[in-house]
Amino acid sequence: MPFRAWSVRRRVALALGLVAGLWLTSAATVLYAAMHDEAQSAQAIVVLGAAQYRGKPSPVLRARLDHAVALFQRGVAPRLVLTGGIAEGDTASEAAVSRLYALAAGVPDSAILLENEGRTTGQSLAGVARLLRARRLDTVVVVSDPFHVMRAELVARREGLTAFSSPTRTDDAWARLLRQPGYFLGETVKAPLARVVQW
Repeated sequence: MPFRAWSVRRRVALALGLVAGLWLTSAATVLYAAMHDEAQSAQAIVVLGAAQYRGKPSPVLRARLDHAVALFQRGVAPRLVLTGGIAEGDTASEAAVSRLYALAAGVPDSAILLENEGRTTGQSLAGVARLLRARRLDTVVVVSDPFHVMRAELVARREGLTAFSSPTRTDDAWARLLRQPGYFLGETVKAPLARVVQW
């Protein structure tokens, strides 16, 4: 085989090997974050928004709120930051609906802050960072779905926050992987880009 052809093949193989290695690292990191709760003493608990239906949290949003309220009641942080803007066709923001749910769960209104403009993880956490910086706060526990918390934590850090992730615990991570392989694969691609791309 000519040397040049062999050299090109080696370079392609090395490039593919590098890409595969990076993806495997990302996949392992996303899965690790999904299975480990980093919740610790912080200044605020941030709940990433999700769909709401006619003023009621969707099951996904309800799971996030229940988890965050439990952390709040444990004394992990004295504030709850609820995020999420108004989706097309809705009359209330995800954050506003989340506030009503949290109040009904016993969280005092004085402990709740709202970021109700963001429609993506990046937009929401950028808004949260502005909201907290105005109050000289910067340490947060980020609550979201297991496969989402790694990216959410990285985005929060990109925005200058000291962030720790705390995934919801509605089911086992392996069971969720079998049920939502597409979601997992998407996060393994998005997470490593979260430092530079506003997802």
